[in-house]
Amino acid sequence: MATLNYKSFTLGVEEEYMVLDPATYELKSHEQKIVHEGQKVIKDKVKAEMHQAVVEVGTDICADVDEAYKDVGDLRKTISEIADRLGFAMAAAGTHPFSHWESQLITDHARYNEIVNELQEAARSNLIFGLHVHVGMETREMANHIANSTRYFLPHIYALSTNSPFWEGRQTGYKSFRTKVFDKFPRTGIPEAFESIESYENYVKLLVKTNCIDNAKKIWWDLRVHPFFNTVEFRICDVPMTVEETIALTSLFQAVCAKIYTLRSQNMNFIQYPRPLINENKWRASRYGIDGRLIDFGKEEEVNTRVLISFPSCWIL
Repeated sequence: MATLNYKSFTLGVEEEYMVLDPATYELKSHEQKIVHEGQKVIKDKVKAEMHQAVVEVGTDICADVDEAYKDVGDLRKTISEIADRLGFAMAAAGTHPFSHWESQLITDHARYNEIVNELQEAARSNLIFGLHVHVGMETREMANHIANSTRYFLPHIYALSTNSPFWEGRQTGYKSFRTKVFDKFPRTGIPEAFESIESYENYVKLLVKTNCIDNAKKIWWDLRVHPFFNTVEFRICDVPMTVEETIALTSLFQAVCAKIYTLRSQNMNFIQYPRPLINENKWRASRYGIDGRLIDFGKEEEVNTRVLISFPSCWIL
């Protein structure tokens, strides 16, 4: 077996948090006060989001999951303490259980104004909270190869993260309604496989040339080669409630990348399944979480999701 260069699998973790009124637990605009105070302490590791009741944080580039665990924990502690001093509370889940998006304010920023102007109600109603995990790659060519192959695993890991069954005070029947809200955006969901990094970049160039997008950050797939960094960015998960859950999901994404890298070093690869099949599993994960059944495409049969996630031979390095 070839020796893996694990140093290339660096990690970056981004989380989106709810800002709440501590008396009512309704979402509440913080008028960017948390961001402004946070930037005095943690610089650009805290950012505003499109809705004023959302705060986004992002770690440094972490060498391993231990560093990521510490960084995420420190960020959560810092933001929570700042929010408390300012009279707010923080929470983490894929959707707020009962607040209505119509009453939430949009951040006055050129980029967000542009998105709202183009996407209208789809953007204004996009009051959701996600986890993004970046896994560092040696090259963009390797990033594209690993992104193609890891698409298969997205529903499996997504099922573990589902925590957004409520929307505007209603039980939706889904374990994760967050992705149903986000589906209204263009360029979302499971991506197609690209035969090369050049093919992916030509796709981006065509969208820019034809005024579909002004830059590749408006490609909001569940998984993408980052437009500016040599990372594979996993974007499918609901933001977890706890640090431990965030790091568990982060570790799984890193492990899947290492698995595909190992196969590539041995001139092998995981089977490339088409997007429509992977989408079938994503829908099941959204609807049932880990309590349903996913499709084992190799066996062409349904399998209990807990069993498929716990004992698949494809996890073994």
